[in-house]
Amino acid sequence: MQITVHRPGELTQSLRRAWHHAMDESPEYANPFLAPEFAIGVGRYRGGVRVAVLLDAGEPVGFLPYERNALGVGRAVGLGLSDCQALVHRPGVTWDAQELLSACGLSIFEFDHLVAEQQPFAGHVTGTFASPVIDVKPGDGGYPDWLRATYPGLAKTTLKKERRLGRDIGELRFAFDERDPAVLRTLMRWKSAQYRRTGRMDRFARPWIVDLVDHLFHTREEHFTGVLSVLYAGDRPVAAHFGPRSSTVLAAWFTAYDPELHYYSPGLMMHLRTAEGAAGAGVTLVDLGRGDKEYKDWLKTRELRVGEGFAARAHLVAAAHRMWRRPVRGLRNTVLAHPRLREPADRLLKTVGTMRASRRPEGMREK
Repeated sequence: MQITVHRPGELTQSLRRAWHHAMDESPEYANPFLAPEFAIGVGRYRGGVRVAVLLDAGEPVGFLPYERNALGVGRAVGLGLSDCQALVHRPGVTWDAQELLSACGLSIFEFDHLVAEQQPFAGHVTGTFASPVIDVKPGDGGYPDWLRATYPGLAKTTLKKERRLGRDIGELRFAFDERDPAVLRTLMRWKSAQYRRTGRMDRFARPWIVDLVDHLFHTREEHFTGVLSVLYAGDRPVAAHFGPRSSTVLAAWFTAYDPELHYYSPGLMMHLRTAEGAAGAGVTLVDLGRGDKEYKDWLKTRELRVGEGFAARAHLVAAAHRMWRRPVRGLRNTVLAHPRLREPADRLLKTVGTMRASRRPEGMREK
């Protein structure tokens, strides 16, 4: 097996076609975060992005996108943003993890949403986690019929709140693939405010993430499209979601809503409308991503498994990086896995977020 390394912008059309072909041949690699378009997008704003290409008798049969720093520390491309990571390969292809790291110039490779089928990395996985998904199919009727058939327990309450929202604000309208960039900006503003309220890191305070999302919004390819879905009441956006889709999989990525309308549960409405809209657009799977959230338990039809860990060579830099990162991940996972710890941690983060908001100048506070 020969391994070559490329910058994302150096990928030829034939290499991209071979990558798409490998995705099409294996359902576990159909996630849009595994597409070359995502790696290329991240590479526009992150200088260390590279792609390892596995060649068998000169034919490209595998692709690993990753990020590398000057010390040879590697991470899955978009780590912290990507909800699915893997070496995408054609069926039957295998590789040696140590040879791969050496060819990439990496002392260590960190991942946190690794597809379970990546056997050469199996010995380097430190934990596996549920990643809920929704299997969707087009309904025979309209949205209310689909909702009653798919989620009978949620249908009555949700439809009642939707009727009330329609009466109070304006007639409801849903756009699965909205092309207005102004609404995308509204979504990012809502999500940024939500991060601050809950004490989380504000991803949209980082210009490169804003630029990446804007770039992906304008990417419209056969195997990768940035999809902005919006729920309107009259002409007013009340909730929105942005995420990438492949030909068969939609990744749930950024969902937010107008905080003034929280009592209508617009976030849940948004998830339900998006799932129904995805089915109508030919998607067969909505990937909700790793994480314990109540709405995911309500909506999921099954779970995939993803792994986190560190593939490493015998190297001082690898040992130091693992000693630094592994305790942090372990503490976070312990808190998230135990409700008695997770709930007080959430309350603390929200308190911190409220305190930060109260200290911001008046003109910077949420409207």
